[in-house]
Amino acid sequence: MTRFPQSSHDFEERLLTDLKAHIVRRSEAAPAARRSGRRRLVGGRRLAGAFALVVALTAGGLAVQTLGVGEQSPPTASAAEIFRLAADAARQQPELTARPDQYVFTELLATMRERPGSGPYTTVRTQLWQSAGGVAYTQARYRPESDPNGWGDLRELRLGDPADPEKELDDFPPPAYHGGLPTDPDALLEHLRKNPVDLHLPEAADEEAVYGSDSMAYTTARSMLDGYVPPRALAALFEVLAREPGAVVISRDVVDAAGRHGVAIRMPGVIGGNYDFVFDRDTHVYLGTRMSLVRDGSESLYSEAALLRVGVVDRPGQLP
Repeated sequence: MTRFPQSSHDFEERLLTDLKAHIVRRSEAAPAARRSGRRRLVGGRRLAGAFALVVALTAGGLAVQTLGVGEQSPPTASAAEIFRLAADAARQQPELTARPDQYVFTELLATMRERPGSGPYTTVRTQLWQSAGGVAYTQARYRPESDPNGWGDLRELRLGDPADPEKELDDFPPPAYHGGLPTDPDALLEHLRKNPVDLHLPEAADEEAVYGSDSMAYTTARSMLDGYVPPRALAALFEVLAREPGAVVISRDVVDAAGRHGVAIRMPGVIGGNYDFVFDRDTHVYLGTRMSLVRDGSESLYSEAALLRVGVVDRPGQLP
């Protein structure tokens, strides 16, 4: 089984902490009347799932959707078929190019639940500026979706040291622009096997067993959705994911934070919960992610995310 990578977890925790801190600051200001071995992913990103949990945090209408988690009707298409349709949609997208000194800009709606399994949901609009060439730290800013004027300050996000959670790592994240990837699915799968995402495993982990597992290439493939993948390579990536055993379609209508109707594919190997990719119901364009938790045999939607736009800019704070 695979888990969210340790490096991803550290980065996600930092994002969650920042989001929660921003929400607390905004509420307080409102009137009272209201690891050991490291491996690099060539042409990719080490921060697997960093976008995923921030993006695994969006949900307009979550209160309604929570009631339906786990209610599945018979699938009308297989996960492999949906991924192949997503590959066809990816090929139609315009291609962005980026210099190493530029930034990949991502905007999304991120919704978090105050406590797993209970408490209200809070939706935050999030903007990320990730170094295209891996030569600078990621920067981000947030605002409550209910407050168009509530943007917080732009701030750097840094990975924590898995051996010391209070300590930040000094190295920059890998490139956010996934250029130079194979566009043939077989060649891309081989590339992923030879260049696994860095999991920042703890010292006691069996690194050889983890990196040598058949699922590792798919874990690496999924991590690449955190950054920008050019259209032809993205199509190959979806075709690779179409081969992953265990993925299933949640064949009911899913409405994301932006009001878009989608179909969700539940990915295998997540411990303690479920992790879904969401694709547009009609066009099959990738929309984002959602995550639910399983406790005592029951499942509840914890977070969901809607990817709004991606662009390339020259500096943090600049919009495409």
